[in-house]
Amino acid sequence: MSRLDSVIRRLQAQRSCLEMAAEMIADVPGPVLEFGLGNGRTFDHLRQILPDREIFEFDRRVAAHPDCIPDDGHMILGDFRDTVPQALARVGAPAAMIHFDIGSGDAAANAALASWMAGATTDLLATNGVALADQELVGSLWMPLPLPDGVAPGRYFMYRA
Repeated sequence: MSRLDSVIRRLQAQRSCLEMAAEMIADVPGPVLEFGLGNGRTFDHLRQILPDREIFEFDRRVAAHPDCIPDDGHMILGDFRDTVPQALARVGAPAAMIHFDIGSGDAAANAALASWMAGATTDLLATNGVALADQELVGSLWMPLPLPDGVAPGRYFMYRA
């Protein structure tokens, strides 16, 4: 499979999982947290499918399209290891949904960060909240969920608190 085909399949899986998660959290109070703003495409999509939710973005720096950058009160900058421990105090309530878009081209670094995030973010997800990730959250205390139809196992990951 070409890298282009691979990214298309990943983005289709991401969209399917985000939309399924949005339906699953309809009755779960709390904001949405996203770790990894990137260029802002997912943030823009979250704004459309969850227009009444407060969305907090976490990233090391802003590199997004200007139309896809949250306001200063919802953009939390810094290394995840520094920002995650204060996240609950900053956002005010456990999240109904957490999206982890933390992958890079380095498989070992991805695995190490995903493992750390799995443990460090456990208390950030509300009861019955949904977490979804581009990396497997090994060691997570959350229950794995089945993926939407058409999403191949291992392409994306979904969990419920």
